[in-house]
Amino acid sequence: MATARVRAFAPPLQSRRAEICRTAAQIFRERGYDATSVSDIARALGITKAGLYHYFESKEALLFEITAYGLDRVRDDVIVPVRGIRDPEERLRQLVIRHANIATHGRGAVAQLVDEVRQLPPAARKQLEERMRAYFDIVRDTLRELKAAGRLRHVDVTVAAFSVLGMILWLPRWFRQDGRLTQQQVAKEIAKLALGGLLQPPRARVRPSRFKKRG
Repeated sequence: MATARVRAFAPPLQSRRAEICRTAAQIFRERGYDATSVSDIARALGITKAGLYHYFESKEALLFEITAYGLDRVRDDVIVPVRGIRDPEERLRQLVIRHANIATHGRGAVAQLVDEVRQLPPAARKQLEERMRAYFDIVRDTLRELKAAGRLRHVDVTVAAFSVLGMILWLPRWFRQDGRLTQQQVAKEIAKLALGGLLQPPRARVRPSRFKKRG
């Protein structure tokens, strides 16, 4: 009987926790993390501060869970699917499209909280930054593959990787759900711009030689 009761109450509890995260993410996005109080979040949810503390022990814990959720989405919807793509050009295209779709979802509140990670305690901040760095490395390694194959323009791969991610993370600041273009259309346009600026035109690509020149 006890197990049945736990299962029965688990979904509403998780649903309420998710609602708190969505609401807090939106408020953090609009007002900024520092300018938002626990009272502001509780008021928006129609609950007391004590009710909010039932789910999260602090504002920092709430920010950590929101950001970790965003990184989980990137892992599940971007990193895992693109890892199996052998062609680096197609991998980069799918990476940009998939990540852009996440960044524009739900007005992109979670995507805009990346900069707020610095507000967290050192241990929590380090944990999230290591996950961010792992994702950055995937983007840069893909660009290195393209460079080794003679398919990348003469650009620094680190600068290029930061630029690609910057394009995506800036999306929520201007994208509108009721705008002229859909999420999917915008994602494809961003991919077109990113790859168009980074890749060599087909005729200019140089195949790496299999043989070294004799001196």
